[in-house]
Amino acid sequence: MRTTWRALLAALTLSGCAAYPPHPEAFSFGIFGDAPYNERELHRFLELIEYINVEPLAFVLHVGDMKAGTNAPCTDALYLERRQQFERLKAPFHFVPGDNDWVDCRRPTNGRMDPIESLGRLRSVFYADGPLASPKAIAGERQPAYPENIRWSRSRVVFVTLNVQGSNDNVGFNAANDAGRAARLQANLAWLAAAVREAGQPGARGMVVIFHANPFGASGGSKPQVYQPVLAALRDAARALGKPVALIHGDTHHQRVDRPFTDADGKPIANLVRMETFGSPWVGWVKVTVDPGDPELFSFEPRLP
Repeated sequence: MRTTWRALLAALTLSGCAAYPPHPEAFSFGIFGDAPYNERELHRFLELIEYINVEPLAFVLHVGDMKAGTNAPCTDALYLERRQQFERLKAPFHFVPGDNDWVDCRRPTNGRMDPIESLGRLRSVFYADGPLASPKAIAGERQPAYPENIRWSRSRVVFVTLNVQGSNDNVGFNAANDAGRAARLQANLAWLAAAVREAGQPGARGMVVIFHANPFGASGGSKPQVYQPVLAALRDAARALGKPVALIHGDTHHQRVDRPFTDADGKPIANLVRMETFGSPWVGWVKVTVDPGDPELFSFEPRLP
């Protein structure tokens, strides 16, 4: 199995083996997520942080599901423990919440907790202002009322995070959560539109969109139509910008780099790439390099310690 993974990783990183010197404004960042789910994975997760710390990274993001979806109550103690572990990272960091972290708190084995209340507690731990603010947080603009959604730029590439979840994006459970999701969807679309406007400015080189759910086959019995507004907005953004756009997510634990977005004729949208990071039981990360001298702009290097 080790040999197979090495072959797969080599194939996936060919795009990063360019024959030209890197651009002076090139940089790399780290992506991981969907772990740790148990004590064994926690040990590997803490080791992974040390592996990541060796790399000279501009920033690091965890794309959600910092805990298992069952038999893992959504307690303040666990949220605080994960925050302390994340703060071992040397690079600036941002946590993008996943469905295990708040939507699935309603499950009996997770304590039958209300997702809306769980999201509020999660925000108070990870996105607090004032003395409780993390000193290592990525310096970006927060969306009002949705502090998990941030926007920033580096080397004229725009980055934006959105709260888009597996488990049907918290739709279909009760009226209160449906209303919350409707408001969150509109906030996500507005925040994405603001990022597109910024990425459309003269001199901007591209855009990276980061959220948790796999919108093509999300976890937890999700229905594909739930994600159509976000998918349509991403397609429209890529067409309008005509620049490299990357969607980065987690959720279904299958590390991949592909181009699943298609136009009206069923052809892949050439400037829109999707990357999904590793997930339990694979505790790994992906080094993403942004090189303005590379016509693709983005290259991906999967890493399994």
